[in-house]
Amino acid sequence: MKAIVYRATGDPSVLELIDRDVSEPGPGEVRVRLVVSGVNPTDWKSRRGAKSGEPLPFAEVVPNQDGAGIVDAVGAGVDRVRNGDRVWLALAAYQRADGGTAQEFAVLPVERVFALPESAGFDVGASLGVPAITAHRALSVAEDGPRRLRPGALRGKVVLVAGGAGAVGHAAIQLAKWAGAVVITTISSPAKAALVRRAGADHVVNYKESDAAARIRRIAPEGVDLVVEVAPAQNADLDLAVIRNRGSIAVDANNGGDHVHLDVRKHFSLNVRYQFVLLYTVGMEAVHAAAEDINAAIADGALAVGEQAGLPLHRFALADTAAAHAAVEQGIVGKVLIDVAPVRPAP
Repeated sequence: MKAIVYRATGDPSVLELIDRDVSEPGPGEVRVRLVVSGVNPTDWKSRRGAKSGEPLPFAEVVPNQDGAGIVDAVGAGVDRVRNGDRVWLALAAYQRADGGTAQEFAVLPVERVFALPESAGFDVGASLGVPAITAHRALSVAEDGPRRLRPGALRGKVVLVAGGAGAVGHAAIQLAKWAGAVVITTISSPAKAALVRRAGADHVVNYKESDAAARIRRIAPEGVDLVVEVAPAQNADLDLAVIRNRGSIAVDANNGGDHVHLDVRKHFSLNVRYQFVLLYTVGMEAVHAAAEDINAAIADGALAVGEQAGLPLHRFALADTAAAHAAVEQGIVGKVLIDVAPVRPAP
């Protein structure tokens, strides 16, 4: 089979297309024939490492955490999925040398494999994983909010999504709307404004063209209940200016810097909660809860991708995985997908 691997950290040129044997699934494992692989910022950050040329924990690594495909074989003790099932994957490459989705066949623990609803295509499946589960977690950690999402779970709540044109922001807008929230999102350009409106945002604030805090306060005079934050170093003052008493700020990225300056006294007075969100260490119980709710949202038609849904798709062939990684690393707007193999017709 064809697979992409890298043997040391570095720029996209370390990614290499090779031929390798197809592995058999062991107990509790599933083999998936990949159709589409999704690329996230976490994928290029893992590949690049702290500096080029660092040794890896394995001789070679297959990249990419997210993907979608068809179950090809199951190991002993697996009864949650069966051969021929359409599935989406999460955490495929986490602590595994050969689990990444940039290959034709991947063998994974069954706990990282989830049924793909019949109404969803493989593009949707490959776009879930990191973005959708992260968004779900960010929307379900508020002190006064729900732990699970469903229609009505966020009714009466105001959610501010920072950077709504990104993949996590896009999923957060769609999940929050599905759960009944009023959604405000901040963006930096008219083009991104058009995208977040297609995703379903109720209110769009261009922080480069207006006083964002004043605009948000006019929309939500009592303050926002929850902020889904990607740039805490840049947005800490804005978040403090718009958060309500007992509001929560869920941080899922460190865009713009690793250090945040907080006015402790002002946060004290509002009982503000900061919750940091990292998918890899959140625990499988939270991942599985998110996957169940995400699949329910898909079944309701609430999670979609593509230009018309506010998340443009950019496609690459498996052999061009280096270019796909470079596109994400350079900040392309939308979702980067790798077409691993064509969909085979049913026999």
